Order: sequence, then C-alpha cells, then structure tokens
Amino acid sequence: MPRPTAAQLSYGSVTVVFSTLAMLLLSRTESGIGIAVIGTAALALGLLVAVTVPLPARRKTAQAARTGAAVSAHRATVPAAETEGRALDPVQSRIPAARAASQRVGEHSLRR
Repeated sequence: MPRPTAAQLSYGSVTVVFSTLAMLLLSRTESGIGIAVIGTAALALGLLVAVTVPLPARRKTAQAARTGAAVSAHRATVPAAETEGRALDPVQSRIPAARAASQRVGEHSLRR
C-alpha cells in the first residue's frame, strides 16, 4: 500500500476537524455517545476525502522513459569508431562485435 501524500494528509485532517466542529455545533449534543458518533462520522468523512484526493501525475517518470529510449536509439546508430573510449552499457558494447562477425560470415560465404 503506498504512503499517503502530504496533500492527502492535510485535506483529510482539515476535513475531520471542521466536520467535527460543524456537526457538534449543529447537533448541540451533550451525551458521550452522540459525541462518539459524530467523531466516528468525521473520521470516516476525513478518510473518504483523503482517499479521493487525486495523486500527482507521474510526468517525470514518463519523461525519463522517453529520454532513456531516445538515448538508447542514439547509441545504436553511433558508429563503433565514435564510441571508442566511451563507457557503453553491456548490450550496446557488443553491437560492433556482432556486426563485424556477421560481415566476416558474409565474406566467407561469398568466397565459396
């Protein structure tokens, strides 16, 4: 279960406090059971408000995924001569070797 955000906590707390005060003032109850019922109703209302507060959008995550995909695509198109001396991830570092091996196989089949 994810942790509640600051907005959820603050909206829920404010709702509990104000709804408790409003219900106590409007009902003019003096009994302990009436106060307990009002408190329970205020807590339920605060929980409902806290749960329905919209979560923040995940813009940074989506933007990072697009940026990462663009970087990976760029790395795949960079010739091997340009990547010498740069640190590449393991998959990208095997691409020049695979291309060279496939060219050798192609040259070998042409010799026959």
